[in-house]
Amino acid sequence: MSNDIRVLVADDQELVRTGFRLILDAQPDLTVVGEAADGAECVALARRLRPDVCLVDVRMPELDGLEVTRLLAGPEAVEPLRVVVVTTFDQDDYVHRALRHGACGFLLKDASPGLLIEAVRAARRGDALISPAVTVRLLRQLEETREPSGGGRRPARSVLTERELDVARLVAVGRTNQEICAELYLSLGTVKTHLANTQAKLGVRNRVEIAAWAWAVGAVSAD
Repeated sequence: MSNDIRVLVADDQELVRTGFRLILDAQPDLTVVGEAADGAECVALARRLRPDVCLVDVRMPELDGLEVTRLLAGPEAVEPLRVVVVTTFDQDDYVHRALRHGACGFLLKDASPGLLIEAVRAARRGDALISPAVTVRLLRQLEETREPSGGGRRPARSVLTERELDVARLVAVGRTNQEICAELYLSLGTVKTHLANTQAKLGVRNRVEIAAWAWAVGAVSAD
C-alpha cells in the first residue's frame, strides 16, 4: 500500500466521483483516499490528506476547479500538489487558465478509462497529459495567447540542442515518450534525459509547458 498513488477526486456529481473511484481503485497501484463535492471541500481535504494527485472538475460550487488549481498547484501554494483538471466542457479558456495555474493535466470527461489512469500516473511522475482531442489545437493557440512565465522573454530555440528541439517538437504535437523513442530511434532513458535537460534550460515544470513553449516560439509547424 505504501507505494500506491493516492488520489483525491473532486466533482459535484456523485455519479462521476463513484465512476472515477471504481476505475482508479481497480488498478493495483492507485487508491482513492478522498472525495469532495465542492471546491472548498477539495482544498481543505487536499491540504489535510496531501494526496499524490488531485482530480478536479472545473465547474463546482463554492470554488471552481480553476481556482482550486491555483490554490493547490499555483506559484503561491506553500507545498504545491499535482492537479489534473477534468471537465465536460471543451473550452480553450479553461485549458489556458488551468495551465497558468499549475495544472499538470487536462482531460475531458469522455476520455477513456485508460487515459484517465495514465493521466494520474503521469502526474505522479511529474509528467503531464492533455486529452488528445484538445492538445494540438490548444497548444497551437498558446502562440498567440499565452504570456511568458513571470512576464519575461521566452528562451529562444537556440538554447536547446537539435535533438532536444526534436523532442520538444514531438511533445508539442502530443507524442508520448514511447512514441518519441520510436520516431527518433532513441532509448526511453535518453528521451527522459532530453526532457529533463529541456525543462531545466527553459525554466518550465513539465511537458505541457515544454509544448506551450514550442508553439509559442514557432518551433512547430502549424500544418
